[in-house]
Amino acid sequence: MAENNLAKQFSVYSEWRKGLLGAICNYRNWLNEQELNDAQVDQRIQQLLDKLSEDKLNVAFVAEFSRGKSELINAIFFAGYGTRLLPSSAGRTTMCPTELLYDKSKPTSIMMLPIETRLSDATTSEYKRYPDEWKTVTFDVDSNESMVKAFKEVSSTKPVSVQEAEKYGLYDPNSADDALNLNKDGTIDVPCWRYAMINFPHPLLEQGLVILDTPGLNAIGTEPELTINMLPNAHAVLFILAADQGVTKSEIDVWRQYISGTRWKQKGRLAVMNKIDGLWDELKNEKEIEKELNRQIKSSAELLGLETDQIFPVSAQKGLLAKVNKDDALLAKSRIPELEKALSEQLIPSKQEIVRDNTENEIDDLITNSNIILDARFSGINEQLVELRGLRGKNEDVVEHMMNKVKVDKENFEKGLQRFQALRSIFSQHTNRLFTLLGMESLKVHVHSTRETMINASFTKTIREAMDNFFLELKSRMVSSDTQIDEIKKMMDVMYEKFSKEHGLRKSEPPAFSTLRYQKELAKLERAYKEQFNTAFNMIANEKMTLTTKFFETLASRVIHVYEVANRDIENWLKAVIAPMESQVREHQLQLRRRLESIKRIYKATDTLEDRISELEAIEKSIQAQLDELNNLRMHLKEALAFVPASGAAAA
Repeated sequence: MAENNLAKQFSVYSEWRKGLLGAICNYRNWLNEQELNDAQVDQRIQQLLDKLSEDKLNVAFVAEFSRGKSELINAIFFAGYGTRLLPSSAGRTTMCPTELLYDKSKPTSIMMLPIETRLSDATTSEYKRYPDEWKTVTFDVDSNESMVKAFKEVSSTKPVSVQEAEKYGLYDPNSADDALNLNKDGTIDVPCWRYAMINFPHPLLEQGLVILDTPGLNAIGTEPELTINMLPNAHAVLFILAADQGVTKSEIDVWRQYISGTRWKQKGRLAVMNKIDGLWDELKNEKEIEKELNRQIKSSAELLGLETDQIFPVSAQKGLLAKVNKDDALLAKSRIPELEKALSEQLIPSKQEIVRDNTENEIDDLITNSNIILDARFSGINEQLVELRGLRGKNEDVVEHMMNKVKVDKENFEKGLQRFQALRSIFSQHTNRLFTLLGMESLKVHVHSTRETMINASFTKTIREAMDNFFLELKSRMVSSDTQIDEIKKMMDVMYEKFSKEHGLRKSEPPAFSTLRYQKELAKLERAYKEQFNTAFNMIANEKMTLTTKFFETLASRVIHVYEVANRDIENWLKAVIAPMESQVREHQLQLRRRLESIKRIYKATDTLEDRISELEAIEKSIQAQLDELNNLRMHLKEALAFVPASGAAAA
């Protein structure tokens, strides 16, 4: 059965990533064997390995209630279990955002965050650091019954008073729909859980796939973390419509605002028209059914601003049934394979490209640094050989003169070392200024003062001004950081040039760096704020406390994350700027000491000239062998990085 192209492609991607991890580990082992590694280089390699090991592929499913979203997840990912794993029935089944993933360090279980935590300021991401706050239910992966029973727990509800539901942000007294959901006793049913994480060893989840199953569209607006963090950062978002419902106004709003909005990336955003089996009519022929389906697709495409080939008609229920019963004809009719093919061809290659480009730049820089050290060693040995070969047949005076010359070179270089130490001091001052601008402590103070201003505000204008000033200050810090980064780079350029001319050190070009990518992330967050909350209507419609506690906390949490990434990247850049010079200075100092020692030994007749020349020639050969090995490692890493296009995945 030609099943699940997505699973095959993802498997190919995972194998590529494993191969890349192996090649980087081989490079690290070689550095250790050749005594070319140091603490800074090893830390950079470890960070690279950690990034690749923790790499995830996030796919989010978004839909209004009763669009068959959970059934679609079952059909694409979990049909191999031979049953309906995720609860799927008419009405509301997914009551809280549910993350399906696998972390081998944790037990096979479902962790659920109580709905009461919505009353606190903390975001769900922050709660992930405190497992004691979650209720954990374990299940047996070898028992479908055990899994199905555990998964049903996620959709549990409980009756609460209207006032309590309102505090949770789950009841709007002005909404006619919410009023219809009231129970006879005046209570209203709300989800028991705010968020759920299902941890189990499904083959795709083991390879790094993360599935986000979101509740109905109305819940998207009440959990800001979905709109600020999770949906924008998903590698793919599947927006599910129903063929028997058409596109509703709320679906158009959500599609435009949260999924295809200009502030987020556009790749991997797909619209899926489910329940096409509702159009299958035994009284109509195939042509008539196809005509009706095309009409629905065209209408939906126009409403969502898409091309017709960007909407994928499927029957999730029939697709799941076909896979369970191994019915190829029904599977083809369900059109699930076409959606899987589109997902694999759009999602995995673009993800692989990002990972490859980021890894390639870091590897190139590391190997270039290794090359610089070996070149310096080779040049130093070569220089010694030229000097010693020139002493053949010369008398003691010539040897003494040569020894004095090397002493002078060593003294001059040591004076240069004093300048290098002064440079290190200035470099540290610039670095401190840079981290003052981007420091986490000063950011947290800024977040706290903005929060206080908003909570104490009497007017919406004050809240708006506080948020505007918040982003203005963030942008100002980033721009000032760029100025500081530019000063550091110019200073290092001058120093590399000076050491190259005065001491023959290899001139290295310090890598460029810019905070532009973080500025873009902050601009996206600012646009999110302006689109959702910076209108008079929203300021009036949303309680001030809800705005400050829920939305601002999520926004601030995301800003802190952007700053944490910026700090880590800048630290790595500063190491990349100074490390090559430190390595070369250390190597040059060592070579001068060896040259002086070598000539001293010959002068004092403790070594014969020819013995020393033979010894150095052997060292020269071993360094040349190291350079050849490094070149081979570079080629192996390039092969490991090589991009596997979608068309070549099957062959691979």
